[in-house]
Amino acid sequence: MRYSRIVVTAINERWIDAAIREFSGYGSSVIGCDAEVGLEKRIPPAETIDGRPGASLLVFGFTNDAVQAAITNRTGQCLMTCPTTAVFNGLRAEELDTPRVGAFGNGSTPKIETVPLGKHLRFFGDGFQKSKLIGGRRFWRIPVMDGEFVVEDTLGVAKGVAGGNFLILANDQLLGLSAAERAVDAIADLDNVITPFPGGVVRSGSKVGSRYAALKASTSDAFCPTLRGRVETALPENVNCVYEIVIDGTDFESVAAAIRMGILAAAGPGVVAISAGNYGGKLGKYHFHLINLFETESSIRSTGIDPG
Repeated sequence: MRYSRIVVTAINERWIDAAIREFSGYGSSVIGCDAEVGLEKRIPPAETIDGRPGASLLVFGFTNDAVQAAITNRTGQCLMTCPTTAVFNGLRAEELDTPRVGAFGNGSTPKIETVPLGKHLRFFGDGFQKSKLIGGRRFWRIPVMDGEFVVEDTLGVAKGVAGGNFLILANDQLLGLSAAERAVDAIADLDNVITPFPGGVVRSGSKVGSRYAALKASTSDAFCPTLRGRVETALPENVNCVYEIVIDGTDFESVAAAIRMGILAAAGPGVVAISAGNYGGKLGKYHFHLINLFETESSIRSTGIDPG
């Protein structure tokens, strides 16, 4: 997948919240949405370009063009309309000029490409828009009814990893949901990743394909408790609820770390097992073997999870 990061600022947290909600809406899965979108982190005023409260949002799509179109449309409809906001590129080459190394890295330097944002949105100014070049970065000032909407001319886009996942198999719905909430809260503390589904949790996990030719995906029947006895189930007898956590990230290492952190947080009362959507190992080039995310089998057993 390709991804981009935008930084949104506003006059206070109320309008940052409004911007996050609007921009991230209908951004759960590229199966049906224009992009997978979510909040990466909040940014204090001391760390933003204009000294105001901010937030960074990650956007994932299949191509650079898809990412650019989704961000341009969402910025124009959801951020330019939001009182006091400004939008900046959060992904620049100088930020990612260090090769990715480590257990899952290949030592290569990420390639950053640019796509237009303010370059397109400026036309809303109807000829009254103005541009300013500061520190080699071009910004557009578009007149709006509360002053000016400031937006950066271009955005950086790079290769990312989307669709990392794990499944929480629980005794019942309340215990499963509690475990899923713990996992999402733990992952939220990490940079470079998002959990794009509602509240970070998926109840309608899917399999590839369907008996209906028009559908690309359909319900993961092997993990549906109410279909036990009608299909070849993947559920132990004492499992009556399954929740999926889907993670998108800027690189393999970030997604792997988030999966591990989420599993550690999810383990607890009522969690019978942790599994994952496998898809025959054919859905994407990156494979996350859950057991390999832990140093030893004993470290998995310490969570209460069965490593088998």
